Amino acid sequence: MLEYDFEKSVGWWVIDTANAFERECATALRPHGITLRQCQVLAALAMLGAASQAELAAQVGIEAPTLTGVLNRMERDGWIVRRASDADRRKKLVEPLERAQPAFAKIADAARSIRARALKGISAEEALVLQELLARIRDNLQRVPCDETARCQDSDG
Repeated sequence: MLEYDFEKSVGWWVIDTANAFERECATALRPHGITLRQCQVLAALAMLGAASQAELAAQVGIEAPTLTGVLNRMERDGWIVRRASDADRRKKLVEPLERAQPAFAKIADAARSIRARALKGISAEEALVLQELLARIRDNLQRVPCDETARCQDSDG
């Protein structure tokens, strides 16, 4: 009745693995009072720098209204500030504050520990190949699909 070739599904492997990483991260951070969403927001800010709520929501993979509660708590705790953008005063940029640094240090420590466990028995070369393959898969999925009205982005002619 419900049949699918999960054992051959790269998508299933990636999602299942990502869920395992998220569970481990949430478990490691819970004793420090840090939620997975707070972790994701601080990680996104570390990668992106100051970012709009919409940019953060896209990076974290949740709807902007859902992110509002997380940001409200982080702002209340002095971890972030929302400021008007110099380029567009209607747009609020989220920036980390110094008070977030101790939490981010715990996040980085947990991430390093989880990464070490995840890569146990995997060589540095294999880890690099995995990273490159995952980047290619992500890039393939971010391309606009070919249709009858649009030219394929990766076509040769």
